[in-house]
This record gives sequence, C-alpha cells and structure tokens, in this order.
Amino acid sequence: MVKRALTNAELPAEPINAETVWAIVCHRSKSGLEPIRAGRHRGTVPYGMVWDVKAVTVIGGGLGGLAAAITAAEAGASVTLHEAHSTLGGRWRTTPVRRKDQRVYRAHEGPHVIYRDGPIWAWLKERRLLGVTCRVPLSAIARFRFWHEGQVRRVPPVGFLRAVRLSGRRDVPIDQSFRAWTSRLVGDEAAEMGASASGVGLFHHDPGSLSAAFVAERLSRVYSLPPAASYRQGSWGAMFDEIGAYARRLGVTIELGSRVSAVGDGITIVATELESARALLGDDSLDWPSGRAALLDLGVKRDRRDLFVVSDLDNCGWMENFTVPDPTIAPPGEHLVQMQMPIDAQASKADGVARLEAIADQALPGWRERTTHRLESLANARTGAVDLPGTSWRDRPAIDRGDGVYLVGDRVAASGLLSEVSLNSGVRAAQLALA
Repeated sequence: MVKRALTNAELPAEPINAETVWAIVCHRSKSGLEPIRAGRHRGTVPYGMVWDVKAVTVIGGGLGGLAAAITAAEAGASVTLHEAHSTLGGRWRTTPVRRKDQRVYRAHEGPHVIYRDGPIWAWLKERRLLGVTCRVPLSAIARFRFWHEGQVRRVPPVGFLRAVRLSGRRDVPIDQSFRAWTSRLVGDEAAEMGASASGVGLFHHDPGSLSAAFVAERLSRVYSLPPAASYRQGSWGAMFDEIGAYARRLGVTIELGSRVSAVGDGITIVATELESARALLGDDSLDWPSGRAALLDLGVKRDRRDLFVVSDLDNCGWMENFTVPDPTIAPPGEHLVQMQMPIDAQASKADGVARLEAIADQALPGWRERTTHRLESLANARTGAVDLPGTSWRDRPAIDRGDGVYLVGDRVAASGLLSEVSLNSGVRAAQLALA
C-alpha cells in the first residue's frame, strides 16, 4: 500500500531569498499548465508563511508515467514515481542482446520511431531531451519496397497511391469502416491495399474494419513525404536515462523495483498496462480493443542487397532495417531488422512468423545463412488502442477516474498515434490532477 496525502510544507524560521524562489517559479511555469503566479513582492519571504504542496504518486515508469511525473513536478507538485521494473522506459525499453563476443544488438518491443510532426518530438525538444537523432537517408528511399500478391515490388500499385491520397482528406467519417468508405470512392482493391499499408501504425490484422477516420489519420502520417519518422542514435531506450535524470532534477523521487499492489489516499496517476490498471483499481470497465501481432527480430551479416523497408499490402505486415538510419544499434558489419505481422485471435505466433519469413526471403537474400541473432515474440493487447466505427479516442476509458485517481496509457481517452496517446494522456492527467 502506498499512501499519499496533501502535504503542508512549512518554511523554516530563517528567511529565504525570494530571488531564488522567483527563478524556480519561472522555470516551473514552462510546463504547459497554467503558470504559477508569483506575487509582486520581491524581497524576503515573510517569516511563518506556509505553502501548500500537492503530493502526487505515479505508478508506472514508461513514457506516459514519466510525462505525468514531469508535468506535475514542473507545476510545483511533490512527485513520487514507482516502477516495478529495474529500469525506466516501459515498451520503449531497449533490450540489449549480448553475444559471446560481447557485441550488442539494441532493439525494442516492435519497431519504434518518433514522428517529427507529433507531440512526443515537440515535448522532448522543448526539454532538450531529443539527443542525437537520425532521419531516413535519401539513399534509403531507393530500398523501400512493397509486398503485393506475394512479391516484393519496387513501384507501388496505383490503387495504393489513391488510398493514401484519400486518407489526407478532412471529411473522413468516424461512423463508417475504412473498407466501406474507401471502397465506395476508389474501389475494393485500393481499399484493401490502403488498409493493409496502415498496419504499421495499428498492429491490427483487419484495419479495414476499423473507423475510417482512425485508419486514415495513421495512413496519411506514416506515408507522408518527406518521411517524418526519426530515430534516436543508439536506440530510444537510451533516452529514458536522460528523461529520468531530468525528472530527478525537478525533484521527482523515482523508486525502481517498486511494485504497488493497492491505491491509497491522495492524488494517484496509474500509468500501467490497461489490464494491470483494471486489476489495481478493481474496475472491470477498463477495457478497449487493441491489436495482436507476431514480432520477428533478425540480426544478419550485411549484404548490399538488403532492403530498408517492405510494406506488406497483402497482410498488414512491415519489415524495417533499423541499421540503415542508425548503424550503432548492431555490431559492425551487421544489420538489425525488426518485423511485425498482425494476426487474428485464431492464428498462432508461428503463423505470423512464417509470413514474415516469406517476406525476408525476398527482402534479405540468403538471410538464413547470414543470421547472427533471432528473436520471436507475440505482442497481445500491447500495441495501442484501435477504434471501431462510431467511436473515437474520446470514447475510450476516461483519464479522470474520480476520487483523485487518473489513468494514463495508450488505450485511454487521448489523441495521437500509438505511444503519442501515452504521452498526451500523461500530460493531461497531471493537468487535471493539479487543476
């Protein structure tokens, strides 16, 4: 049980220098919340003056939890963050895979990028936490391919291009499926290719059945030109050490290896998987559809014929060679390729991996003989929210759960693409908590 309460912090009897206080107040007013207003008096703070400092507990040290903790701390709250794992980062946590020769691959749970037109980029940039980032090299564009009718193709089908162009419209309906809406305008074949191409931003086996507005937004962002995707040099996981250090400088207490089993009194921000939040809060209403995908990571000795990206227009899959923009995440002379294949509830991980291997056969010639690292996994309900026709992000589980409890994650009522939902919900939870 972790108990939290409103803390009344009484100033010491000795007067303090208000110039220092003024600097702190001005710094914390940059959080995006309503700024803390300082009085006109700029001398010493009178003896006996008492400030009320709100105490906030954050459960979960992923992107959403850290965003909530930092936003609250920037606004002047006393924040304690509990993370059950030994490191911060959640699903952005980097998994270094060491071989006997001590060379390391740095991979994530599924392909990870940050879009420069999105809120994560802006939030990190404002706090100087982006670090060294890598863009898609111009030379990589020539190694971008499309999987269509069982073959890797250099030129995308015309129907796919029509679907992508259509996805940029402002009048895309919420209450129709992407398949029904797109088929009516550009035909069934183009609709299916557009739906499958959006799989990289959905991790869902049947995007055509989802809300047209939901799918179109993701399709248009993933295939924007020039590409908006960016990569953190050395992996995004390294960034969380810097985010954690930034939070600590703001006064956030971070407790690693700290598993919270119950919620006590005071302001609590729950930034865990939705299933964990449901058990922690005893609230069966905390549920929302998500995706299911087979994941395959391959480390291979480099070959100049290896492709950068293959977008699967048949089955929603995706292959990306992450060492093309950032060679530092694999041993010298090797490529790290991460692949995903959305599958339905009846399909097995092996079914999805078999489809990915068929793509690899053409995208990475002779990859089996060149493989130095292989990891298979299954991501189930760990790929963000998906919205059915007639629903939007506003219909997902509310952030404000009442009684001082707030919910953060990638399947709650906040906008954005994949992990952008976590960040937006974390910032919003802190704002609501301190309002």
